[in-house]
Amino acid sequence: MDEDASERQPPPLPVTWRPRNMRLVGYALAALIVLTMVALAVVLPDDWRLSDRLGLAALGVVGAGGLHLLARPRLQATETRVTVVNCIRTHVLEWPEILDARMPIGEPWPTVDLADGSTLGVMGIQSNDGDRARRALEDFRLLLRARGEAEEPRPPQ
Repeated sequence: MDEDASERQPPPLPVTWRPRNMRLVGYALAALIVLTMVALAVVLPDDWRLSDRLGLAALGVVGAGGLHLLARPRLQATETRVTVVNCIRTHVLEWPEILDARMPIGEPWPTVDLADGSTLGVMGIQSNDGDRARRALEDFRLLLRARGEAEEPRPPQ
């Protein structure tokens, strides 16, 4: 049975969320590409030079590197900040900078609304993970409600 969202407690910090399906597919394909290219480099006819064989293996490693970029996203929350690691860029945010997190039905990943008026995609939670993604977003929103409010400035004394 699911607990009522209002009764749930935020998860203990630090916590990291990673997409499961994309990581499995990305790293499995990366391994397959590297193994295939290395095997091809070994079994090529003798008229292929060593540089050609090394180039073929290197091409497999480059392809695996590209898949690593797709599989690396994560969302990490600590006591003081939130780190959003997407494919290329990493964003380090303080809790009060994040106003809300939402993932409308049909969207691939959630977005967070930032205090400066911009939005940021959070690829560390992906909708194709189903209930796991829904729970991760709920947990993140609980943490956001618990930690996201900036303290009111105190008047000088």
